Amino acid sequence: MITLNSLSDLTGFDEIIDARAPAEYAEDHLPGAVSMPVLDDAERARVGTIYKQESPFTARKIGAALVARNVAAHIQAHLMDKPGGWRPLVYCWRGGQRSGSFALILSQIGWRVETISGGYKAWRKLVVEQVHNQPVTAKVILLDGNTGTAKTALLARLAALGHQVIDLEGLANHRGSLFGGQGAQPSQKAFECALAMQLSRLDPARPLILEAESAKVGNLRLPAPLWAAMRVAPRVEIAAPLAARAAWLTGAYADITADPARLIQTLEHLRPWHARETIADWQTLAEARDFPPLAEALMRDHYDPRYQKHRERSAPPALTLQTESLDAPALDRLAAEFPRVL
Repeated sequence: MITLNSLSDLTGFDEIIDARAPAEYAEDHLPGAVSMPVLDDAERARVGTIYKQESPFTARKIGAALVARNVAAHIQAHLMDKPGGWRPLVYCWRGGQRSGSFALILSQIGWRVETISGGYKAWRKLVVEQVHNQPVTAKVILLDGNTGTAKTALLARLAALGHQVIDLEGLANHRGSLFGGQGAQPSQKAFECALAMQLSRLDPARPLILEAESAKVGNLRLPAPLWAAMRVAPRVEIAAPLAARAAWLTGAYADITADPARLIQTLEHLRPWHARETIADWQTLAEARDFPPLAEALMRDHYDPRYQKHRERSAPPALTLQTESLDAPALDRLAAEFPRVL
């Protein structure tokens, strides 16, 4: 059994096995862990009900039979090709019976198996400490600008050039606006786990570049220490003409423009801020697949005024980088300018 003292204590194992039920794994799990439940969701609920309502002894007998059967299935389906020197790490919720039972069987085969003292709860405690209780160790610089200034694409270029970057929208699987949904977001715990891993690897001597966000990315909340660092961070603002921004948005949001019905429905959510006639005009553009004028109208009449109000409450940007285009060569040039900025 190992004791986790830091988020980097998972090295040296050939595979990390999550022995919890699928629903537990889906909510959050250790980085890189594979799901091999010793009890599925229904079995776990059944054993728990018997334990509370009938008899702990009966529950343990039924649970043992189910665990043995499920572990046997995992060995036959997934582990038969593992060599004698294979070293797995197995964990469950609290490092108790589920991981212990799985590990016992694997050890009897001859594999050098370990379990985690405290299980997933011990790991989660380290994540919480990193994201909620520790300050961000590197100086934060925000990449800012009006909607449609290709900040996410520029952030990726900066990362490729070796800058220290965390893509919060990538971790959250959301582009940060009403139109930013890209499918299901991770749970809050899973988001914090991924963020904790990146924060724990920061080099304090180098700036950390983040895209300017609100306190939430989609439905996910930014931890307080990170948000506090972002609120006082200097901003590098990207400025581009409205037409260039509209052209970039039309391409970047191709998943939405490919589905006008979804776009029309999303526009309904803007009714609290705009007149019925305005919403109807925008929906007509969407139905006609006239996307650049729609993007221009949304930025001019909805997003830019709100950004301007936010800007008035904030310190002026440390630097504004002007560009007439947001095509690939222009973004490459902007990325190349950052060394002198930092």
